[in-house]
Amino acid sequence: MTDDFANRLRFHDELQTLEADFSDFHFCNSVTTNRFYDFIEDSIAASGHRYWFFLVNLHGLQIDPIAWPAYATRGKALNLAHSMGTVRFDASSETAARVASAAQTDHFDPNLFNCREEAIARLKKLPSRRGGGSGNLSNYGTDELVSRLSFDRATSVTEADFSNFTFYHSRDVDDFYDHIEARIGDSGQDKWFFLINYENCTIEPGAWVRFAHRGKLLNKAHSLGSVRFAPGSETEADIRMRAESQDFRPNIRNTRDEALARIAELRASEHA
Repeated sequence: MTDDFANRLRFHDELQTLEADFSDFHFCNSVTTNRFYDFIEDSIAASGHRYWFFLVNLHGLQIDPIAWPAYATRGKALNLAHSMGTVRFDASSETAARVASAAQTDHFDPNLFNCREEAIARLKKLPSRRGGGSGNLSNYGTDELVSRLSFDRATSVTEADFSNFTFYHSRDVDDFYDHIEARIGDSGQDKWFFLINYENCTIEPGAWVRFAHRGKLLNKAHSLGSVRFAPGSETEADIRMRAESQDFRPNIRNTRDEALARIAELRASEHA
């Protein structure tokens, strides 16, 4: 399926545009939807540019009702994280109506056009955000981040305290994860169990793509196992949704004690 995804994405450097060909594609469930959007996010991360115009071919697209929540959530997050402007063309009346309804709810221009040429003409009129950085300022100083990370060498547990913390945008995500990686580097120990407190943590839609990307890289490089506890309903739903299409168990528990018990299970299985 990954090959099919690759054949449906094209980067037009001269137009600063990512073209996504959803024509005759069937989003039959949330797993397929998440896998496609995972691939798009990974492709953008490898492209060398954070921002692109999006040109989306909707001809013959089918989105089953069970897939719509993931399609809408992942699409919104992708646009907020990476889009300089999104145009869509050749949608069926049903898809056009759904896009228009979502645009009204979330206050964005649906930019629906009859054909690719009209859509590209619209893109050419939109301003580029390339070269200006993210435009986001840091919301948190080093002192705030230092107090939110601790290391227990006896148990090889790194505890990240995201409680009562808001990731407003990608700059907040990068600041926190840069700090985590630097502290792990200073610890002299490369692999840790991660214990993550999500109590009253808020991850804004525009921060989710970067949050997921940095978390994935951190886990691959340094995690012996990650356990999360006390996430709110919305954050938990997003974590579980992304876990559907990726090779990790969300390991979500209600309390810190339950999360520590899960880490003890993971440690025991390592030595079994």
